[in-house]
Amino acid sequence: MRLTVYSDFALRLMMYLCLNHDRLSTISEVAEAYDISKAHLMKITNELGQKGLVETVRGRQGGMRLGKSASAISVGEIVRACEPDFAIVPCFEAKGAVVCVIQPACVLKRALAAATAAFLETLDGYTLADLVRPTVPLRSLLGLDSSTSGLAAH
Repeated sequence: MRLTVYSDFALRLMMYLCLNHDRLSTISEVAEAYDISKAHLMKITNELGQKGLVETVRGRQGGMRLGKSASAISVGEIVRACEPDFAIVPCFEAKGAVVCVIQPACVLKRALAAATAAFLETLDGYTLADLVRPTVPLRSLLGLDSSTSGLAAH
């Protein structure tokens, strides 16, 4: 399995929001902390906001924060919210554009489907709170004040 850059940025955004739970964060500060594109982050924030994973506050003093508790957000939920599909081979595509002659008896398709399910099940076993367990070093690496290093109870 390979995740898109979009999912990578979304996971990093969510980790930042978890680590910086005591105040609103801005797209600019997240982009600067990770040295990634503001335009990508705006798109990701909008999508995650629509799915309830991020709460956005408009206005001059606005920003964003987690939409629910870090311990209630699984990594699998974030990945599913960001990945367009998990069609790792063309015969998995919903449109069914590619038809393989061995499809009715194909064990490979079942094996790949089981692998995809196992991948997502493993990601579901981790929460956002789990990803930020080394809180102090992560906060330091992201340039966040270490005086408020507790995990989000939000």
